[in-house]
Amino acid sequence: MRERNLFDCDLTRDDFNQLIADCVDKSITAAREAIQKAGLSPFDIERIVFIGGPTNYKPLRDKVCQELGVEGSTEVNPMTAVAEGAAIFAESIDWTTKDNARKSSKGSLSTGGDLKLTLNYIARTPETSARVMVQSGEPIPPGCEFQIDSLDTGWTSGRVPLANGAFITVMLPKPNINIFSVSVFDAEGNPLKLAQSSIMITRTAATIEAIPASYSIGVEVLDKVGGDPSLDFLIRAGDPLPKKGKKVFKAARTLKAGSNESINIKIWEGEIEDPITDNRPIGVLKIEGDDFENGIIETGADLICEYEIDDSGTIRLEVSVPSVSGVFSAGHNFYSRQESAINYSDAAELVVNDADSTLERVKRISDVVIDPELDRLTRRLTRVRSLNPDKAQTEDTQEAMETVLESRRKLASIRKAHLKEIRQAELDDEVREFNDFARADANPTEIQSFEYQQQAAQRIIDRNEPGFEGCLRRIRSNTFRIRWRDPKYVVSYFRYYTDNPHWYRDKARFQELLKRGCGSIANRNYDELREIVYELNSIVFRDGSDDADLASDANILRG
Repeated sequence: MRERNLFDCDLTRDDFNQLIADCVDKSITAAREAIQKAGLSPFDIERIVFIGGPTNYKPLRDKVCQELGVEGSTEVNPMTAVAEGAAIFAESIDWTTKDNARKSSKGSLSTGGDLKLTLNYIARTPETSARVMVQSGEPIPPGCEFQIDSLDTGWTSGRVPLANGAFITVMLPKPNINIFSVSVFDAEGNPLKLAQSSIMITRTAATIEAIPASYSIGVEVLDKVGGDPSLDFLIRAGDPLPKKGKKVFKAARTLKAGSNESINIKIWEGEIEDPITDNRPIGVLKIEGDDFENGIIETGADLICEYEIDDSGTIRLEVSVPSVSGVFSAGHNFYSRQESAINYSDAAELVVNDADSTLERVKRISDVVIDPELDRLTRRLTRVRSLNPDKAQTEDTQEAMETVLESRRKLASIRKAHLKEIRQAELDDEVREFNDFARADANPTEIQSFEYQQQAAQRIIDRNEPGFEGCLRRIRSNTFRIRWRDPKYVVSYFRYYTDNPHWYRDKARFQELLKRGCGSIANRNYDELREIVYELNSIVFRDGSDDADLASDANILRG
């Protein structure tokens, strides 16, 4: 059991304000972004409702109201607001359904009997009254009337002429369920027999509107075979949940029955366009050759993807492939924002490594662009780098990972705002690397290929056209192939992978490859060493995802 330590020290208000300043600033920034995404301004906001115990601290409330320019409200108890909201939401769920769907707000009663009527009404409302409307597909005899009575209070509407579109407003005097009885009379006042005559309307504490998606979720696709990857969104941040839909994609490769290849449908959370891997990985649905017995999925074959995203962020995905008469699913649901898929106790070193690489990108952009946000990102990422993996608590690692992801989103926005300058700097870096390390060993064909891609990339920059990332990727690939022939470069790559053992979950496999690689170097067997480096790359832990398939390339085309 860990020893308990007690401290008794003075904490001034000024000291406390400094300690919480970063968290408060992040909350204010998030609120500004939410207002902006909703297409509003602070002038459109009537008041701020504070939720949670920390907002009982008045200087915090004053700071938020001052920064946002919106008046604060203290009418809602911050300590109970979350519990009340959770209770209201829980009551709106039909827990008897398989997927815990929302209770329907619309009700309908088919009376049957002598007159086949349909009564439509709002079954759930926070109002103290509701309207019941008549619908009939058959002519209603002249002179008929209908009446609605409350079985709880004795209230009656009195008789009202019965016609298609006629309605009665009923009163809902008590919270929860209000029960009513419907009666229908002919022209002579005689009651007509109804098979069903009871209506139940629930008066709720509040209306549960559609929950907006907090984040965009998209599928990684190619615009053409060999083209650049992009995201085809299933849902955008702010769209109402739940949502069902269908997307038609195309296979970007041929897949034969029984082969060990696969078609990979990769799902990401976020809107970062380049690189897509800066978004949060959700999972991969793989269609493998072993998943169907006969036939071939040709390049260009339709992949009909049906999806459903519920209130909680659960994503259900099913893909139909008409060419092989197959239906494929992942065998499990995906989940947006599933932190439980990450073992934060073991991920601290990975987070620090991600912070290092992201900070390096910030520095490269800072050499080209002047933006105060880059200084803020540098400070935040530097704090993440100071995380001690041996002492970091789960909460520290989780917060650090969120900081890295948020920094990547900010970096993507800065890149988009200064795209031409940043692209030029990236191209210049790749040209410099080729000239310094690869040109001397390149053959004429490789030099010609490099120069062609360089010219194509420069034209794209000058004309502000798409396709730059593809050119840059081909330049890097060309440079890598040339340098890969050099044994010294292969050894340096091996050292790069083996100097970071925290990248690997399968420690036994890593140790085996490390031992084999050292033997290959001793024996100067560089072909074998190259294969070992490929294997090391294949078992690298990817972005904290529990799905190692995220290392697979997406190979589907936009429909």
